[in-house]
Amino acid sequence: MSENPRSMPAKTRRRQLIKATIKCIAKNGLSGTTMADVTSKAGLSLGIVNLHFETKEKLLIETLRFISDEYRNGLDKIFFNDKLSVEEKIIAHVSFDFSRAITDRDKLAVWFAFWGETKSRPTYMSICADYIDEIAKNLTSLFSILKKEGNYTSVDPDLVCICYTALSDGLWLDLLLTPKGWDADDAKAVAMHYLATQFPNNFSHIR
Repeated sequence: MSENPRSMPAKTRRRQLIKATIKCIAKNGLSGTTMADVTSKAGLSLGIVNLHFETKEKLLIETLRFISDEYRNGLDKIFFNDKLSVEEKIIAHVSFDFSRAITDRDKLAVWFAFWGETKSRPTYMSICADYIDEIAKNLTSLFSILKKEGNYTSVDPDLVCICYTALSDGLWLDLLLTPKGWDADDAKAVAMHYLATQFPNNFSHIR
């Protein structure tokens, strides 16, 4: 027997509404998503979504925060894991970038929907810039340490981070637009191939 929506904890209802919003945005885009669409997808009443988020814009902002926090928290668990070597952290970072959780097509569609609006929506830009800056700083730090450990004198860690980030963004877009004959494992192999050109003694053996 399903749980009565009114008896659900507030946190559970909010999460349910955000997950429904992700599906609606993936299908209809940001402008085409309505509160009615979300409540219908979530199986909840319009009154409940209004209670928790008040407006569509607040719901969209919390949805962006949700997927941003999910991504950042996943990478933080890798970066701050003292049991992993620097090389292992970088490999884990790439594996996470192309894991099922991140390359889910609904989530990819939502990422690109929000990114497309960052120029005209300062709040979206602020949220995205916050997590992007933190992740770039952490990844550049890993590349800097590996450069020193492996004596890669010609490597520019900042440039490697920029190139990797641009590459992963492009691979995510390819996974969203051309899913047939192209999967996350293929994308991961491309990303690791690039890193192997910069750190051949560490990543050339990985496929």
